[in-house]
Amino acid sequence: MATITRIRPRALVRASGGPRYAVALAVDALGTGLLRPFLLLYGVTVLKLSATVTGAAMTVGIVAGLVCMPAVGRWLDSGARSTVVAAAMLVRVLGVALLLAAPAGHVWLFAAAALFLGIGNQAWPAAHAALVATVAHGRERDTALAAARALRNAALGVGALLATACLAGGTTALRTLAAVTALAYLAAAALAWSVHVHAHPLEAVPAKDRDDEPAPRMLALLAANVVYVFCLNVPEIAIPLVLVTRFHASPVWPAAVFVANTVLVVTLQVPVTVLMSRFSRRTVLALSGVVLAASYLGFLAAASLGHGRGTPAVAAVSVVCTIGEIIYAGSATALVTALAPARVLGRALARFQLSTGFGLAVSPAVITALAALGPVALWGGLAAATLVSASAVAAERDRVPRPGGRRRVRAVS
Repeated sequence: MATITRIRPRALVRASGGPRYAVALAVDALGTGLLRPFLLLYGVTVLKLSATVTGAAMTVGIVAGLVCMPAVGRWLDSGARSTVVAAAMLVRVLGVALLLAAPAGHVWLFAAAALFLGIGNQAWPAAHAALVATVAHGRERDTALAAARALRNAALGVGALLATACLAGGTTALRTLAAVTALAYLAAAALAWSVHVHAHPLEAVPAKDRDDEPAPRMLALLAANVVYVFCLNVPEIAIPLVLVTRFHASPVWPAAVFVANTVLVVTLQVPVTVLMSRFSRRTVLALSGVVLAASYLGFLAAASLGHGRGTPAVAAVSVVCTIGEIIYAGSATALVTALAPARVLGRALARFQLSTGFGLAVSPAVITALAALGPVALWGGLAAATLVSASAVAAERDRVPRPGGRRRVRAVS
């Protein structure tokens, strides 16, 4: 089992797709950070739509964006890499253009804009993971994926801060932010396309070297991932909901938790991924579920405290939750890329993104519904579901090809 013991920045940039691709990731994330947190506000303030209609249009856009994933998987399996990444960025340019063209009160143009933004946002993770898996291998690939996530979170945070500073400008500022976002997506697409990464299609591989194994089903992993991704919405939805409604805390506290989450991901994602490389990816993914479940139980314990101690206790436990998120993010996609034969990597990543997108889409409704039933239902339910998911991940066995066309079962490190 290969283990990375130290971080080499130059090699990491090369394994991530090269300097131009790293810049493309940063520019794309900066643009996303400028607009994504304020898309709802754009619909309400600029287009004069009701909050209910705006939220429904955004949800439909996200869910409809998932429908494109099978086609994205097949495109990736044809050998395309940087072209698919660039396309995911370009389709968001079209979405922002529709947003800017929409007149006040026109819900259908806003819905179309949300759809194209949703397609780009859903297609990008699978395309990016496939590109990195083409230029890097083994544990170097895992670290490169972690580095890209850290870079993306940093750029998202900077974009959100810039957008917050501009909000005082009202409607004009929001339209300007949208226009700048479109330009950022366009520049990022051009940079990503210029990398010219392409995988060899199956026809170009000698028959004796082809892997004729079918795509791994990964049923337990995909089902568990739907529950795991709830952790990504805990800092944005569950914690603010608890702090504001239960403890009546100042809005500063949820904001501080969100900022701390971003800073920890940016600074720890790569070191933690490197540290965990001494264990198998499946073991690490199961461990992340245990850490997340422990943090949910910590939130449950904090909920029993009074206002004076409960608020800082929730903030402290959120650090444990973020560590679990970091471990999860550093192992989940890496495990999929390790399990999937090269010829079906795109479809495997597309299925994984479907599970991720579905979990992210339903988690706000599930979290708010459980929160209405009380802390035990919310945190106890999340902890139980996550522990079951971790057990399923640990129990599943990986089928790997061996000479002679037969398969054997073993853990993928």
